[in-house]
This record gives sequence, C-alpha cells and structure tokens, in this order.
Amino acid sequence: MTVAEPKPKVPPKRPRRERKESGFVAFRTALTAWLSRPLASFHLVLALTGVLTVIGIVMVLSASSVGSYNPKTGSGVYALFTKHLVFVALGGVVFWLGMRVKLERIRRMSATATVICLGLLVLVLTPLGSTVNGSQGWFRIGEFTFQPVEAAKVALAFWGAHILVIKYNVIHQWRHLLVPVVPIALLMFALVMLQPDLGGTVTLAVVLLALLWFAGAPKRLFGVILAGGLAGVLVLALIAPYRLARVMSFLSPDADTTAEGFQANQAKLALADGGLFGKGLGQGAASWNYLPNVQNDFIFALIGEELGLIGCVVVLALFAAVAVVGLRIATRNIDPWIRIVSGTLTVFLVAQAGINIGYVVGLLPVTGVTLPLISYGGTSLVITMLIMGVLANAARHEPEAVAALRTQGPGKFGRLLRLPAPDPYRPPATRKGAARTGAKAARPAPRAARPAPAQERRRSVREPVRRSAARTSTATSRGGAARTTASRGTRSTANRRGHW
Repeated sequence: MTVAEPKPKVPPKRPRRERKESGFVAFRTALTAWLSRPLASFHLVLALTGVLTVIGIVMVLSASSVGSYNPKTGSGVYALFTKHLVFVALGGVVFWLGMRVKLERIRRMSATATVICLGLLVLVLTPLGSTVNGSQGWFRIGEFTFQPVEAAKVALAFWGAHILVIKYNVIHQWRHLLVPVVPIALLMFALVMLQPDLGGTVTLAVVLLALLWFAGAPKRLFGVILAGGLAGVLVLALIAPYRLARVMSFLSPDADTTAEGFQANQAKLALADGGLFGKGLGQGAASWNYLPNVQNDFIFALIGEELGLIGCVVVLALFAAVAVVGLRIATRNIDPWIRIVSGTLTVFLVAQAGINIGYVVGLLPVTGVTLPLISYGGTSLVITMLIMGVLANAARHEPEAVAALRTQGPGKFGRLLRLPAPDPYRPPATRKGAARTGAKAARPAPRAARPAPAQERRRSVREPVRRSAARTSTATSRGGAARTTASRGTRSTANRRGHW
C-alpha cells in the first residue's frame, strides 16, 4: 500500500499588491479615457492658466509686501500686490478675447500688428520712451508701463506663421524660406538691442527658431543660425562692460559676491535655505531685500525658499504640462497656420520659463527674463495670458472638438464664457477656380510636379489642345450620324405605335 505524497503548499496571494496594480490600471484607463475627450486640451489649458496665475498671485504677495512699504511715499505693504491684481484682471480680459476672437481674423490682423510693433520699437528709442534698470524699452502711462518688445514677440509668431504657410509650396527654396521673415526678425533684434535688452533679443530669437522649425526648415539652417547667434552674443558681451561683468560673474560666481554676482549668489542661498518643504509662506528672508527685485526675475528663488523642493518640482511639472498640452494642440490640428502658431507659442513660453529658472539656479547667465504667469505683473503677464487664450482657442479648433461643439452645443465653459462655435478647417484651393477638397494642403511640391520651363509648358499646353480639337471634330461627325439614326429610329417606332 503506497502512501500519497503531500501536495506542496501554494503560497497565498498578495491581495494588497493586486489592489495597487488594479488601482493603477484603473487610474491609467480613466486618464486615457479623459484625455481622449474632444475638449480635453481646452480644459487643460484653462486649468494650467488658472493654477499658474494663482501661484503667481500668492508668491507676489509674499515677495512684495516688505519691499513695497515706503512711509516716505505713503505706499503700503499691498501697493505692488494691488497693481499685480490689476494686471491679472486685465490679463483675464485679454485671455477671454484670445479665446473668443476667430483665429482667421487674428491671422488677417498679424501683418498690421507687426507693422505697429515695429513702429513702437522705434518710438520707444525716442524721448517718448522711459528708462528702467538701464534699458530704454518702456512707455510710461501714469503709474503703469508698457513694454513693446513683449507684443512684438507674439506679432512675429502670428505674422511669420502666416507668411511661411503661404510660401509652403516653395519653402524648399532658401530665398522663400528666409525672406521676408528673417529680415523683419533681424530688424526687431537690432531695435531691441539698441535699448539695450539682451533678454528680449534672446526670446525673440527663440520665436524665430521655433517658426522655422515647425515650418519644416532644413536642420543645417539651425546649425548656421545657432553658430551665428553664439558669435553675436559673444560680440555683444564683449562690447558692453555690464554684460561682460555678468558673464564673468557666471563663470566665477565666488569671485565677487557683492557686485554683479550678488543676486545670483543670494538666489542660490535662498534655494538652499528652503530645504525639502520650505520655511512657509511669508517666512523667507529673500523678500526682506536680501534679494533685490525678488518679485520680478528671481521669484523662483523665493518659491524654493518658502515652498522648498516640493514647490519647485510642482512649478516645473506645471510648465512641463504646458509644453505637453501645447504640442498636443499643435499635432491634433490640421490647419497648418494653427499648427505652427501653437507650436511656436508653446516653445516660446517654455523656453522663457527655462531661461528664468536656469539663471536662478546658476546654469545660465542672468538675462532679466520673467517667469511666465508667476512673476510680478505688467506687459509680460498680459501678453502671456493672451498667448494662453490663443492656445485655448486653438484647442477648440481640433477636428474632434469642432465636431463636438457644432453638434452637441458649446458646453458649460462655452456658455459661461459666451464662446462662438469654431468653424471647420477648409484647405485653400490648389488653383484658381478649383473646387475645395479635403486633400492635404501646404506641402512642398515634389520635383516631378514642379513647373517645367517655358518651352516645355507651351508644348504641353499646345498638344492637349490639338488632340482635344481632333477628338471634338470626330465626336461631332459621329454624333451627327448617331443623332440622325436615332431620330429615324424614333420616328419609325412612333409610327409603329400609332399603327398599333
């Protein structure tokens, strides 16, 4: 009699691990389903704009309460914060206009806006302009100032995309690719450098590079432009003593911590004091004039001091989300102008944030660029909210969003903001009098389809005319005989029917 062997014990399952895996899978499924909704990009733009604006309001209040107090002038602790709220309110109106105005109308107005911005860049160099921090780049209207270079960046993006879309079929030719976008951009660079404003010039260069990239320019062009840009920056740094001092302080930050390197070193100390969770809102030492103008260019250092590494990571994640959503809008649209504009504006915003954070943490020289939607208000805040409004408008022009809005209604936000239904994209006709089709427009023509020389075009036109004339005469003779036979057959049939 044999004894049965005992069965091996099966280890018990881990229900907790299964719950975690199932919960992660459920979250991923729900997130994927939500992102596949027609208006997901539009809602993401609204959410990111609101969150970044609220963070900016809180941090400006914490940064400016001490510096704005001046008993000699009678300004209280909320003076700068009140101005910031005014700019936020004005930016909210501009944000709504960016969503409501039709993109086709913005495209038509881009040339006029570019001419106006060029005129303002010239006028700001006259006695009508005001000098702030050594740069004559502002118009002063009472207690408020206006910086025309911020508007010029957006105008260049709109108009440059318009020109590149018009010339898309011949964009493989260098003269059509570069003219007139690059000469106008270089003129803007020169006018901004006369102020002088190196930060504004750098961000304008970012707009130009993004335009050429999303228009499909060859990669070797960017190598030439980057090499020329680095050479130009080097020359500009050498001819201006204060720029050279900034570059030297960046290369050796510990050499002089009381002059040009003072702000950069104080920003690093503020980031180091914050630790993981920060000291708390209003508890940072940087706002007590240890870091001058902390509410403007170095507000990220105050975020690191008062909110710690967690706050810095949250801000970085928000701007990363702006990059993802903006490029998502650019890829999901089929209108080439909207694609180029969305991609260019997204790269411009994220690059400006990267430059600001880069010199705060010591990775780049100080250039005086604000942190979008978070730094103290002014022209930069209003123009940034206009850009976010245009991105939200572009999100509503995605094909799925257009179909949903025109069939199911404007939705909650559309009714609340009184947004009109977007029009579906209609590609332009390929030739005069041709019917509009759904074929892809704005693509460079292949070599086989490019226009032939004049003699070949004359031959190609004459031959079909001769052949069609011969076919017409033959068909006419045959048609006459056929009509005669048909008429005889008809009469005979009629006679037979009448006989019956």
